[in-house]
Amino acid sequence: MSSPRKQMKLGAFVMATGHHVAGWRHPGAQPDAGQNIAHYRQIAQAAERAKFDALFLADGVAIRSHDPETLHRTARAASFEPLTLLSALSQVTEHIGLVATVSTTYNEPYHVARKFASLDHLSHGRAAWNVVTSWSEHEARNFNLDKHPEHGARYQRAEEFVDVVRGLWDSWEDDAFLYDREEGLLFDAAKLHEIDHRGTHFSVKGPLNVARPVQGHPVIVQAGSSESGQELAARTAEVIFTAQQSLADAQAFYTSLKSRMARHGRHPDQLKIMPGVFPVVGRSHSEAQEKYEELQSLIHPSVGVSMLQHHLGGIDLSGYPLDGPLPENLREPNGSKSRFHLVTAMARREGLTLRQLYLRVATARGHWSLYGTPESIADELEAWFTQGGADGFNIMPPTLPAGLDDFIALVLPELRRRGLFRSEYEGRTLRENLGLARPAYQPYRQDGRWQPKVA
Repeated sequence: MSSPRKQMKLGAFVMATGHHVAGWRHPGAQPDAGQNIAHYRQIAQAAERAKFDALFLADGVAIRSHDPETLHRTARAASFEPLTLLSALSQVTEHIGLVATVSTTYNEPYHVARKFASLDHLSHGRAAWNVVTSWSEHEARNFNLDKHPEHGARYQRAEEFVDVVRGLWDSWEDDAFLYDREEGLLFDAAKLHEIDHRGTHFSVKGPLNVARPVQGHPVIVQAGSSESGQELAARTAEVIFTAQQSLADAQAFYTSLKSRMARHGRHPDQLKIMPGVFPVVGRSHSEAQEKYEELQSLIHPSVGVSMLQHHLGGIDLSGYPLDGPLPENLREPNGSKSRFHLVTAMARREGLTLRQLYLRVATARGHWSLYGTPESIADELEAWFTQGGADGFNIMPPTLPAGLDDFIALVLPELRRRGLFRSEYEGRTLRENLGLARPAYQPYRQDGRWQPKVA
């Protein structure tokens, strides 16, 4: 008997009105999405009916501004805080995973451990933490700093931060709570543990004042693709969200990251790599192209340039002609190094002008963009999935709700016809649906180096 065909994992990456920078202007978008809980409820329930693995929310602790002169032309200025929003959505969904982005640069481990443990209980085991190190000087100025910490320092802090959070999640053993009314024992005192962590960046005694999460630990997600980001992911991440432009690039990243895991005592199957995909779907190729060109026509030039400047680390492009090439010898930023290299490599490789480059970036900020029929899009996804480029994908609808509705109605049936995507959830928790083992309780190591132990 042949074994069942391996199936891809799919996340629904929700960004208010959609991922296209001008998507809010499209009739298929909800312009007030950032303040509209009914909008998010509709999307979460639609994604769950479609059997997506997870709902993914990005975040930053500052207005996501590229330029104060163009901010008022975008829909990126105001939206819900993700843990608050996902806590609400946990009560109107039952199966879909709930992924919140929270920075290790501008938070403390105890806060983060407590919030995600609570979300995991509220959702009965569907919480996931997207670990980021933050991206912007704007964030620094909201937290008593004049300058964003250096890239290397941010990742060193993140390494210790994740270990402390995992230690705090293991403050209680799974069977610590007795609820013995006759003996008057609420819990077994021998099964509550302080971590007493004293490290370079943090001193945290513990224990956590929330019971051990339903999943043992909420799923750890990361998005870093730099050298530091890959090293952190190889040791600690269980899902990786990444931006890749071609199958060859995706295969190289996939191989590089998974090959690093053995030295951390991990099997490659313990990490799911899910590149971002920005799909514009039409019932015919010409319909898809028309949809794509309509979206592109909505981009105000000042917004396009501002967004490009942001992804290049804040360089001022105002003195360069839009129909000329990207300037040479650009300085590598202190922010997202992987996105800087991706955008500059795209410009050099394809000989793009600044105008052409901002039109490319405006769709999905450097993620894989494609438009076509359900069959052609399924072909592309299948190639990446079966040829060592991905374990699944984070779907980035150009507009919301219409873009997600199109993908669900048109592409998912084709993926299911090919046996590439589920028809029913495999389990109750996010870990079960992703095929990730539940971490067993383990005492905190005083050197702070958490290592996975499977139940």
